[in-house]
Amino acid sequence: MKNAMQISKEHKDFLRKVKLRKISILSTQLFILVTFFVLWEVLADAKVLDAFITSQPSRMLKTLQNLYREGDLFYHIRVTCLETVIGFSLGTVIGTAAAIILWWSEFLAKAMEPYLVILNSLPKIALGPIFIVWIGPGPASIVVIALTISLIVTIMEVLNGFMAVDPDKVKLVKSFGAGRTQILTKVVLPSSFPVIINAFKINVGLSWVGVIVGEFLVSKAGLGYLIVYGGQVFQLDLVMTSVIILAVAAALMYQGVVYLEKLLMKSGRHN
Repeated sequence: MKNAMQISKEHKDFLRKVKLRKISILSTQLFILVTFFVLWEVLADAKVLDAFITSQPSRMLKTLQNLYREGDLFYHIRVTCLETVIGFSLGTVIGTAAAIILWWSEFLAKAMEPYLVILNSLPKIALGPIFIVWIGPGPASIVVIALTISLIVTIMEVLNGFMAVDPDKVKLVKSFGAGRTQILTKVVLPSSFPVIINAFKINVGLSWVGVIVGEFLVSKAGLGYLIVYGGQVFQLDLVMTSVIILAVAAALMYQGVVYLEKLLMKSGRHN
């Protein structure tokens, strides 16, 4: 009984240390962020930085307030976020499905391998004008650009994860008479879960890149449009404000994927 209480105390000490470490990391992150913006503001006020070129936090805050008063702030954020979520979802679902098909057919995987390598090395951004001509200027072409950028990476990342599954596990379930579908659902997918989640995380950044590039090329709304417009009329405050909003939105979306990962891992442990 005494030994059990001793273990319990050690476990509590361990949990307290873990909690303190998390608080320390978060505090350090916040300190770095606040220090960055304070230095930016101070250096701009002291004329060390040219506020017209680099902007400064106080001017960006005024720009943010103006966008909010004019009713444009949430409209542009909503447009870009919607395009990004659609591109991210399509790229993830289609890419994972394509990886499953290629894993299912080794012959098809070998046949498609050189094309996947070529498409992966091809600068997909260069295809943007082609998609605009094919599909027409509008949100659809922007989503397709985002999809194109993330799709091939997803296929290759997930397929490599499938191929790296321990062959002994596959042989074991085969020895019990498992078919291809059972091997996929019982062994390959669960074993490749970290790889799939990692592909999700990579897709977050790639989807944002695709959408912003698409909005640079053809858009009348969205954060990419604000950045291009601000650059054209030399409103650098608008450009920097849009970039900061973009960074916050991308970080929130990434944290959403991290949260999804935790939920899936928790449900997997319960099962």
